[in-house]
Amino acid sequence: MDKIEMLNEIVSKSERIVFFGGAGVSTESGIPDFRSVDGLYNQQWKYPPETILSHTFFIRKPEEFYRFYRAKMICTDAKPNAAHLKLAELEEKGKLTAVVTQNIDGLHQAAGSKKVFELHGSVLRNYCEKCRKFHDVNYIINSEGVPHCECGGIVKPDVVLYEEGLDDDTVNGSVKAISQADTLIIGGTSLNVYPAAGLIRYFKGNSLVIINMSPTQMDSNADLLICDRIGNVFSQINA
Repeated sequence: MDKIEMLNEIVSKSERIVFFGGAGVSTESGIPDFRSVDGLYNQQWKYPPETILSHTFFIRKPEEFYRFYRAKMICTDAKPNAAHLKLAELEEKGKLTAVVTQNIDGLHQAAGSKKVFELHGSVLRNYCEKCRKFHDVNYIINSEGVPHCECGGIVKPDVVLYEEGLDDDTVNGSVKAISQADTLIIGGTSLNVYPAAGLIRYFKGNSLVIINMSPTQMDSNADLLICDRIGNVFSQINA
């Protein structure tokens, strides 16, 4: 039995699948990741991306933050790929109970997924730091310099920056979903970003599946390990 057949057998026997995904799920939709050879961390900017995308930098140099943010973090032309679409299909058919994602692009919801825990927030949501009014992504795109609300407050993306903590409700929901899953599929992530990657330790189910192009620290724990593009693998799942 080859690995795709094994994956299909696991999926067919599972009733509570949770998918935990990272940047590799979005790269096939044309969104660059941070740590690959062509990722944001290897492009030349006045400051390293880790510095720009920090809470301290946002407070001290908001103009430079937004220059980078508009250029590199907002990808409204991206469309869901085969992985996003299959996950939504698995949820609709009652196989998948939740998606836990480190991505901030909203592509899982665009594909039709309903139960999505966005650990690092979303570029599609923004709020005024003064009056808390919500602003959509177009408000950021169509503004210049530092976007301000009608009340005069600075508008901040609902994205978890470096030095900021994860949302408690999102973490608690993720932990509950993972702990109740009978199958956990990890895809498109190096599992190097904490505290997000630490959530998978709550999995106590039957089958751990890892689909990634490069090795992860959890490979030795996997019941099934597939080194391939996530979209290619998911396109072969018989949901």
